[in-house]
Amino acid sequence: MRNVTIKLEDDVARWAKVWAAEHNTSVSQILGTLLKRMKKEKTGYTQAMHQFLAVEPQPLKNATGYPERNALHER
Repeated sequence: MRNVTIKLEDDVARWAKVWAAEHNTSVSQILGTLLKRMKKEKTGYTQAMHQFLAVEPQPLKNATGYPERNALHER
C-alpha cells in the first residue's frame, strides 16, 4: 500500500468526513474503493475492446443482402 496526499476544498473534506463516519469507514477507504472501481471499469473496457477488435470479421451465413425498400413497404 502507498500513502498519497490529496487536496480537497474545505466543504468537500468536511462532507466526506461526515459521510465516512456515518458509514463506519474512512475517507481514505472511500477514495481507494472509488479509484479501484474506476480502474477496473477503464481497463476492463479497454481489454474487451482490444479483444473484440482482434477477431477477424466473418461474413454472415446465408447473407443475400438487404431487401428492397418497396418490398418492405408493399408499394
